[in-house]
Amino acid sequence: MKRPDARFPATPGRDTGGAGPFKDSGCDENWAGERRFAIRCSALLLALFLVVDGGSGHLTVLRAVFWTALAVLLFVVLLPARVSAGGDWIASRGLLRERTVRTDRLVSVRWSDGVSQRLILRDLDGDSVEVDPRVLVPNPRLWHLLDGGARTSLGRGTLLYGATEMGQLAQRIELDAARTVFKVSGLI
Repeated sequence: MKRPDARFPATPGRDTGGAGPFKDSGCDENWAGERRFAIRCSALLLALFLVVDGGSGHLTVLRAVFWTALAVLLFVVLLPARVSAGGDWIASRGLLRERTVRTDRLVSVRWSDGVSQRLILRDLDGDSVEVDPRVLVPNPRLWHLLDGGARTSLGRGTLLYGATEMGQLAQRIELDAARTVFKVSGLI
């Protein structure tokens, strides 16, 4: 299955039918910057460890491999999942796999417990995706696509749990948009 636009990762179960580029699709616009940040931090940590170890005279091949593995681990931890969405789907691609749900067939939307909040979406097929809500706030296109699909699910009666969570997220995004408008206009 090929997508017409290479900016969006391949999503299982999607068929364009030979049509042109997606009209209703979007992706996290800040992801590339976050990836560069993860690379720079990892490279800086590796360089720091190698310089300090080499300067002290304790650098060996085994220690260099250990420092490299530690830098790779830091990269894996810092690299966020890439979120993309279309008219009836949202996908989150990590380093090893991609998860996709049909937003027009959502069954539940809930917040995860823990230090970093995640929005967990589950569809009728049993597929689930975890999305960081901080990705949706600066990307109104992604939010619009997710909200439209969730409204379709609500209208069809498949969204049994999560209308409140979607409302909370909508308020958060609208508040952030209003803050941005006021800031740009010089009112705050």
